[in-house]
Order: sequence, then structure tokens, then C-alpha cells
Amino acid sequence: MFWTYNGSAQPSDFKNVWEHAPLHVPNEPSTDAPLMGNGDIGMCVGFERGTLRYYLTKNDFWRLQSKAEHLSGPRVCGYVDVKMKSFADATFRAEQSLMDGKTECTLRQNDCKVKASSWVAATENLITVTLTALEAPVEVELELNAPQNEAALVEKGESGGTAYLTRSFIRETDIPTMIAFAVRTTAADCKKVTLHPGEPVTLFIAFESKFKQKNPLKHVLKEVRNMNLTAMERLWEAHNVWWKSYWDQSSFTIGDRVLMKAYYQGLYTMGACSRDKKFPPALFGWVTTDKPTWNGDYHLNYNFYAPFYGLYGANRIEQATGQETPLLDFMPRGRWYAKQVTRTRGILYPVGIGPLGVEVTRDFPVLTDNGYTEEGDVEAGGLFYKQRSHALFGTVNMAQHWRHTYDLSYGKRIYPYVLAIADFWEDFLIFEDGQYQIYGDAENEKSGFSKNPGMSIALLKNALELAIELSKELKRDEYRQAKWQDIITHLRELPTWERKGKRFLRGAEEDERGRQVAGVSFSMIYPANGVTLDSDSALLVTGLNTVDAIQQWQHHNATSSFYPAAVRVGYAPEKIIEELRKYAIHTYPNGFQLDNPHGIENSCTVANTLNEMACMSVGNKIRLFTVWPKAVDASFEKIRTWGAFLVSASFKNGTVCGVTVFSEKGRSCTVVNPWKGKTVLLVRNGKPDKQLQGEELTFPTSVNETIVLKPL
Repeated sequence: MFWTYNGSAQPSDFKNVWEHAPLHVPNEPSTDAPLMGNGDIGMCVGFERGTLRYYLTKNDFWRLQSKAEHLSGPRVCGYVDVKMKSFADATFRAEQSLMDGKTECTLRQNDCKVKASSWVAATENLITVTLTALEAPVEVELELNAPQNEAALVEKGESGGTAYLTRSFIRETDIPTMIAFAVRTTAADCKKVTLHPGEPVTLFIAFESKFKQKNPLKHVLKEVRNMNLTAMERLWEAHNVWWKSYWDQSSFTIGDRVLMKAYYQGLYTMGACSRDKKFPPALFGWVTTDKPTWNGDYHLNYNFYAPFYGLYGANRIEQATGQETPLLDFMPRGRWYAKQVTRTRGILYPVGIGPLGVEVTRDFPVLTDNGYTEEGDVEAGGLFYKQRSHALFGTVNMAQHWRHTYDLSYGKRIYPYVLAIADFWEDFLIFEDGQYQIYGDAENEKSGFSKNPGMSIALLKNALELAIELSKELKRDEYRQAKWQDIITHLRELPTWERKGKRFLRGAEEDERGRQVAGVSFSMIYPANGVTLDSDSALLVTGLNTVDAIQQWQHHNATSSFYPAAVRVGYAPEKIIEELRKYAIHTYPNGFQLDNPHGIENSCTVANTLNEMACMSVGNKIRLFTVWPKAVDASFEKIRTWGAFLVSASFKNGTVCGVTVFSEKGRSCTVVNPWKGKTVLLVRNGKPDKQLQGEELTFPTSVNETIVLKPL
């Protein structure tokens, strides 16, 4: 099934719809509720037995203790409960705009109907909820609450007609945390309100943490007292300016509303949960209980990294910035583990960490999780599951960020981490039979020690290439570049095996007992760049065979890597689009995958896959619609590529057109000729320049230069 291009689709064209109350809120893994936020604070909403509950979350509100057993992890800030008299059996319906996140819940009980319209301000930590009775008066009670938790200290009160709640974790913590929120209404009473038709009542909610304000309670009381309907109008205007700017960063159009909605849905989700440069979103983005699954942590064997894969190409650099912070903060403990566990320099990370150097999986009790975690999975108190690649995987998004921006300040920030990775692997590798080999590392969690796991090989090559790039640009440790290049050149090739005359990638050469390992992690292809269209033909065919044989289109773990991996090896684009559409449909109304507990990790899988299909730039070669169905028209604007270029192009009637390249950093640009065999004219800042020929078009650029490519 193919679709016709029909002009530029906008996020304002799409909305999320709930025909009944969310079923998975509260929930220990991900929720199916409406999601709102500004990248620092977040809110989702549930309804049960006459109570509309607004769950408040904040990226920096954790219980911070380096200990397992659910003693550490993100915590719920609290609830704002709107209790409606005689609405115990009310129906629930909600609509949410992807343009600005505004969410309208409609509740009906017989002849009574209430609309609750809410939004989280994009520019300040303020929330508004406007309640309107549509047909008859409705009595409402407002309460501030929080989950029952003996470890939490909670204070509730009222000050000058404003209700407030503080919640803190202080006892037996490494770092104390505190949150405060306050609620004021446009009615006379902050606890009981009678809604009359035509007379809406608005709740103003402010909340903040002690990380941002020395006295968060004093701050939120002041903020909420300054709010009124006029201030709300100004806040709404600023809110819409921010979201418009966010959507203007890039766009994509394909004539299929399912794919378009999924594209913008994922970017909305990340825009709503990721903007705090010290506290990036963890597994679920929004937590609704104090015991989130997997501690709700930064899970380092891929889950924490995956939500950010698509942000670089989508030109949402602000949302991607800060993902590296917890990794940098954990370096002292990582050095300790490297010394204690592997007797090496550098850094070695466990599977789960938190912010500010906290380790949420430390001293994990073995055999307490139905036998999943066994002796040997915990080493020196750290939960490793025998993997040595957790910190190494952290270089993936660092490399993405660097190669898409060439931001020198960012390069300086991450260089100590990348250098520590190089230190570790220089010591950990074994030089044997003229090659660098890996022993005592697991391909996947619970796969056991193995020889030459493919994911680690691909990740390491990518990381050392990054180290060389940074060393050259920053002019640091230049004497080490030869060693890193030697490792890249002589690193063991990706493991493969042959079956029925075809060769396939496999997870590792052999396990610790010398048996062959057949399973494979597609992370070695993407995001580790282990196989690309520039790979030698034998390896590329091997990658294609592997994608074709395994087809993990709907897998609960692998899709964030599998879809772009299929693109990277040039798999059948019609099949990719077909399966991507099924994937886009297989969601809750908020865009999270059905029956998948993993939270935000798949938010941008659709956007990332479409961007890669239309504008791939791995290896600093821009390929336009190379892996794209010939019968499907599409266009995009300002996709960010390797080299710090913003690229726009269209695909109409089987032909690439309208190609524009904006150069941020003035680097050399290579575009694979989208008009095979034709001469191409470069137009620089509106003036015709030179003509180029050949399969690849390479040309210099200047900072802030716009170049148009035209076939002759």
C-alpha cells in the first residue's frame, strides 16, 4: 500500500484520543495516560471512581541512595485530586493536541458533564487546569496527596488561600531531595468549589525542587500567588511560541497520517520530557508510583540511550543535550570498578545508575528476582550481568551529538569520558594472532561471558574513531592516535556464521564453554555503525541476510535498533514502511507501545527510521532517499546530518528534487549523487557556482552558507 504526497503535514493536524479512562495509571512500568511536560516537570492524568487525578513528576526528584532493592530511583512528586460529587460512574474521554500538549478531559455522569482542560507551561514550571461544568452545577473537592511511603517526609498545609505539599527523601540517602508544589484557584476556596455552567474555575499549580531553588516551598507559593487569568494568557502565548519554535526545528511529510502522527508523537514526547541538562529523563519519562520497574533508572545496556537516537537527525539538539551528564557524573565510581573488577585503567559501569553519581543497582541481592540475577552477575557489589560494554555504549550518543554539531564546547565536555573508554579497552583487549580480541564480555544481558561479542566490537570501533576525531579537533593526546588507529585496523571482525549457503551476523564467536553463539544484537549495525552501505560487499550482504532472517519488526526490546539497522543495510524499503506502519498503530493513545513496559525508549523509532530512509549521513556521506520506496512521495526540511549540515529535499514521482544544504560549521560536504549519471550545479547563496560530476559530489562550504544542488 502506497500513499500520495499531499503537502506539508503539521503537528497541529494530529491529536491523541482516549475513549475511556487510562487503564495503566498508576503503573510500575510505563503508563497509557495522557502525557504533558516541559522537559523538567511532567504531568499525566488518570480517572477512577469520580476522581480526576493529576500525577506530578519532575526529572530531578529521585530518592538518591547507592543501593538496590528499590531504595533509589525517580519518585512521584504528588497528586492533585479533583473529586467530583456523584461522578463515581462517569464516562471518560480525552483529547490531546500534539502541537502544544493541551489536554481536554470530558467526564459525564447522567445529565452532568465536566470538562477539564490542562497544560504544562513550556517556559516556566507552572501548570493550569481549567474546570468547566457544561450542563448542570457540579460540586468539586480539591486535595493534594502523595503515595504512601515510610521513607518520605510529607508536609501538607494552606497559606493565604493556597494549598501546598512538600515531599522529601532525607533519611539514609546519599543526597537529600525535596519537592514542593502549591495550588491556587480562581475561586474563593482552594478546597471546595461548585462549578456552574459558563463559570469556569482555573487551578494554578507551581512546583519546584531543592536542586533548582534553595527554598522550593517559598518559591512555589510566590509563583502561584502571582498567577491570574491575565498572567495565564501571557504564559499561554509564551508556551505556544516555544512549541512553534520546537516544531520549526525540522519537519517531515509523507502522505500517510498514521506514520505522520507517529513521527510527531515521538518528537512531542521527547519535547515534553527532556530539557534538563543535569537530569535527563529516565526509563519511563513519567513515573506514577514510588516503585517503578527496574528502579526507573538510567539503564545502560541500551534502554537509557535509545530515546535519544532520533533527536540528532531531527535537529532537536536541546532535547538531546544532557543525556551525557549522568555518565560523566558516574566516572569516579566507574574508575573504581575498573580497578576492582577488571584490573584496568578507565571506567567500567554497571547496568543501572542514577544522577549525580548514584548507583541504583549496587549490592543487588542475587536469586531474589525469581532467580534471574545469579551469582556472578554481581561483581564487587556492581550489577554487570557480565557485560563490559555499558560505559562503552554511552559513547554512541556522544558521537552522534558531536558528528551532527561539531560543537567544540561539547567535544571538550565529553573528551575525558571518551579517553577513559579508550584507556579501559586498551587494557582489556588481548592481542592474539595479529588481532585485538575480546574475552570475558557478554553480548547481551544474561548471555554469559563470550569471545569477541559483535556489539562490543562495533561499539569500540565507533568509540575509538570518535576519540581520534576529538583528539585532532581539540589537539589533545595526539601521540595516542596511532595506537587507537592500530586497534581499529586490527580489531577482530564482526562474528559471522554460515547456514544453507548464506552468511549471517551472530552475537559472538563462542561462549565461555567454546560453543557457537547464534543470537545477534542489531545494535552492532545501529547505532554502532558496524555495517553501512559503505561496508565491503560481503559484510553488507551478511547484514542484509541477518535482517531478512530475523525480522524483529515488533520485538519488545530491539525495535529502536532494528528499524534503522534495516535502513543502514539497504533492506527493502517497501517492507520497512509496511512494518513501520504496523508498529505505529501498535500503541496506546499516548504513543507508547502496547504491552511494552519500556517507556520512552521507542518514542522516536518512527521518526528516526523515516529520517534515515530519506537522509542518511553515516560516514559523512549524505544519501537522499537511497532506501526509499520509489512509489512514495515525501519531503523533509532541516534534517541534521553528520558534518553539521541542515538538509532539505523532496521525492516526487520517483525523483529527488529541491535539495538544499545549510552549513553551520563550514565543513567539507559529500552528497551521493541523487541523479545518477547527471552533472550537478551548485548554487551558493543564490549564485550559480561550479558543476560537479560523479557518483559522489564533494564540495567545500563556508559557515552559514546555503547551497542548492540542481541536476543539469
